[in-house]
Amino acid sequence: MIEIIDKVTDKTALKNAIQRFKERNIILPTFEQQKNPDLIPDKIKDKLKNVGLWEINPLNLFRITWKNEPKEKGGLFGNVNYIELPKEITGVKARIVLLIGKWFPTGSHKVGAAYGCLAPRITTGEYDPTYHKAVWPSTGNYCRGGAFDSKLMGTESIAILPKEMSEERFNWLKNEIGSEVIATPGCESNVKEIYDKCWEIRRTRPDSIIFNQFDEFGNAAWHYNITGNAIAEIYNQLKTEKSNFAAYVSATGSAGTIAAGDYLRTFIPNIKVVASEALQCPTLLLNGFGGHRIEGIGDKHVPWIHNIKNTNMVTAIDDEDCMRLLRLFNEKEGHQYLKSSGIDQELIDNLHLIGISGIGNLLSAIKTAKYYEMTDDDIIITVATDSADMYQSRIKELNDERGSYHQIQAAKDFEKCIFGCTIDYTKELSYYDKKSIHNLKYFTWIEQQAKEVDDLNKLWYDRNIWKEQFTQVKRWDELINEFNEATGLLKNI
Repeated sequence: MIEIIDKVTDKTALKNAIQRFKERNIILPTFEQQKNPDLIPDKIKDKLKNVGLWEINPLNLFRITWKNEPKEKGGLFGNVNYIELPKEITGVKARIVLLIGKWFPTGSHKVGAAYGCLAPRITTGEYDPTYHKAVWPSTGNYCRGGAFDSKLMGTESIAILPKEMSEERFNWLKNEIGSEVIATPGCESNVKEIYDKCWEIRRTRPDSIIFNQFDEFGNAAWHYNITGNAIAEIYNQLKTEKSNFAAYVSATGSAGTIAAGDYLRTFIPNIKVVASEALQCPTLLLNGFGGHRIEGIGDKHVPWIHNIKNTNMVTAIDDEDCMRLLRLFNEKEGHQYLKSSGIDQELIDNLHLIGISGIGNLLSAIKTAKYYEMTDDDIIITVATDSADMYQSRIKELNDERGSYHQIQAAKDFEKCIFGCTIDYTKELSYYDKKSIHNLKYFTWIEQQAKEVDDLNKLWYDRNIWKEQFTQVKRWDELINEFNEATGLLKNI
């Protein structure tokens, strides 16, 4: 059964949660406040002026927004954080814009997706923070966001991620959060191994509740309402009389971020929603498999919460291009080459804001612009989930493996990986292409994960089910307000 979270299910657990939050001075922000931080009470804003962005402080729940002031400590709120890349660096006429995830707590927007899963469960009594542990299965950033949210909400967490993910992720989870960390076999695309560990935990640890981002609609609902609105605001800031919002590009990953495309479709019916994935594991493009290095876009299956009907195109990106551009965008010699090529220094200084998956999204946006022969009136918006700050160990590994970076290599990387980006490995989806991808969900979710065939069919045939899931947020805000009223903290702050 596809769940709607709209009422209290366990009054004892809810009472325990209210008491725990009251004791630890934890106030929950509404989703509306995360969308529009102007609605946050001034007294909370005053307190945030003395709080670091990554600090383990419940007030940082109010910094789960795209609109944080880009400061490590004491920042408040402004416009959505983004950068626009000019044609001198993209090689296409279309305007390509990236939302910047670095200025969330934990340095990634996944902290918001995790909030969309945990907060509704707490306010309905489905999760008791005094008894349960929150399990966050992930290929990286989601388990970090979930562990951070758990810590701020006064409960314990278990982070599950592949052992080949970046060193920074593991160190932060263990040393800064104190989360239990489980490293599963494999790399970015080894998602089934994560699921297998979840089944083991279900059998052996009854105090644990699993928040699987790949089937938790709270993930997609957060992005539909928060990320979708942020993208719309950016477009309204940038557009001219001739502008056309041509495409939204997102790595498939857990299918949370791409749900912003469902929101955009409500007022731009002809927008192209493009799913990006790794060429080394072309699951949507070729029903393929394999391992890859674009961290943060776990694949080799189709997420339960991916509304395939709303996806127009699939692009596959060579992970080698992403690794080469990671060096170009972050090495001193790369910066010097870009400067000599006429790229503005301020833009060069901001390229570190784009992590590996963001580079993949950028290349998919370039492919999209070339495929549809877009002009300078067209705007493509995509997402830099995290920044290169999360991948310094990867840059060191590349230096150890390939030697010091130099301007000749920078010229090769710029020419090959950006200007040489072509429309190969793209597929515009017909109705039956989409249905064939949707049907792949059967093998993961029905055969392996014990979901019902009737629900799989509902996700394809029921025209109302996606809207019902995405619009639960209004009810969740009512529950959050009732919860805060019960703790008494907000009115007494």
